[in-house]
Amino acid sequence: MTATEASIPVSGPYYEDLHKGQVFAEAPGLTLTDGHQAAHQAILGDRLRLCLDHHLAGEVSGHPTRLAHPGLVCDVAIGQSTLPTGRVIGNLFYRGLVLRRWPRIGDTLRTTTEVVALRDNASRPGRNPTGLAALRVLTVDHDGRPVLDYHRCAMLPMRSEEARPGHSDDLNLISAELDSDRLLDSVSDLDLALYRARVPGPHAQDVEPGQRYRVETGDSVTCAPELVRLSLNLAAAHSDPTASDRGRRLVYGGHTIGLALQHVTRALPNLVTVAAWRSCDHLGPVFEGDVLHSTVSVEAKEGGQRATLVELRVLTTATREDGTTADVLDWRPIGVMA
Repeated sequence: MTATEASIPVSGPYYEDLHKGQVFAEAPGLTLTDGHQAAHQAILGDRLRLCLDHHLAGEVSGHPTRLAHPGLVCDVAIGQSTLPTGRVIGNLFYRGLVLRRWPRIGDTLRTTTEVVALRDNASRPGRNPTGLAALRVLTVDHDGRPVLDYHRCAMLPMRSEEARPGHSDDLNLISAELDSDRLLDSVSDLDLALYRARVPGPHAQDVEPGQRYRVETGDSVTCAPELVRLSLNLAAAHSDPTASDRGRRLVYGGHTIGLALQHVTRALPNLVTVAAWRSCDHLGPVFEGDVLHSTVSVEAKEGGQRATLVELRVLTTATREDGTTADVLDWRPIGVMA
């Protein structure tokens, strides 16, 4: 075979190919469109009022351009961050995600991803060796304004036990603490008093810590590969069943989070937006066809002159096609209410 006939493999790096300080900035930017928003809404059933009702959003924001759903923004940023994690076995957690501004339809998102910590997993008989890669993800818009800043942790395979690099960083040092001064950045230009006046039903004064909601109607997971493609996600396990050690496509974690957010908006129908994620732990795999149910607990509430922050805990379970159930998500978003 000549050099010109030889094939060049195209895939993501193995764990041992990564090193701290490595930066991936080659993901294509994505201009958010009404098509992206509509497809995202069809897959996940988004119910945030300001992303559905453009006349209301125009009144509240004083701007005619449509607001992009924050879940869509997060999904695109995560998808753009998968250049180093195309071979991912699973994403273990997210930490400290803060929406620095609320992008609009027509904005372009660009993301850089930095490897900040690496830890080999212990050897397990009969299992291929793996390691954990902690990544810092920074997303900006077309004008370079910050949109998202967070960490995520992916499990990646090694080529072999002989390739083990011996990394031992302490991933517990990745803090879930948030910059409290930034939590209202994404709603800084919204007239939430007008939102409260225009929208009937319960608002911040009706929500108290200790309240717990059980969303009885579940949601079937469908169109999983479509959301992966929409968000530029390169993780093979979400599109290629042969890439997973389970022999089945794994549903992208943001898909599970998106359905959990839809459950939150059913429990709190006047939620303005999600401003931040204190943490997000994936407790188990989700597969297409699973039915997801969530409970939503109000953990804390902090009122202010402009808006009220509500700290939530969302626990999501999956009912499999064989009737078994499993815990799959422990998500701690911080919502904004008027």
